[in-house]
Amino acid sequence: MNAQRTIFASVGIVLLFASMSSAQQVKTDYDRSANFGQYKTYSWEKVQTQDPLWVARIKEAVNASLAMRGLTPVESGGDIAIVAIETTQNQQTLNTFYDGFGGGWRWRGMGGFGDATTTTQTYKVGTLVVDLFDAHSKGLIWRGSSSDTLSDKSDKNIKNLDKGVQKMFDHFPPGEKK
Repeated sequence: MNAQRTIFASVGIVLLFASMSSAQQVKTDYDRSANFGQYKTYSWEKVQTQDPLWVARIKEAVNASLAMRGLTPVESGGDIAIVAIETTQNQQTLNTFYDGFGGGWRWRGMGGFGDATTTTQTYKVGTLVVDLFDAHSKGLIWRGSSSDTLSDKSDKNIKNLDKGVQKMFDHFPPGEKK
């Protein structure tokens, strides 16, 4: 009976960590009528974040991705204006662990399957939204977003930021075949 409890607890812990380490979610969309070939320069309009240390990190990650695509940053008056917004929110997951199943799928008298314990796990999810605007018409031409579970370790969060921004810009400019 102790072996069964240990096995169920171990499986529960594995499932808990598997649910918390879900893959990074990246989404992009763009204006189908925009001519991305005309854009050669960009400038930053705004980076909104709760932690001022992240402003430079976000700019650095986006700048690196855009540089790889041949766009040049300018202090102001670029062809593209960039706005980036970072948010965090708490998410919860419920995990229920059952024990006392006995030797198979049989009922234990009138007691059902045995004991069930439900725990609530709260974790933080960070989301970065990067908007690119045509600086002349002021119209939104491209939006990318990346969401991931935040770590208590700053280095891991920076690594996830870089990876998320890189994924965002994997198919930028839109319509260009790699």
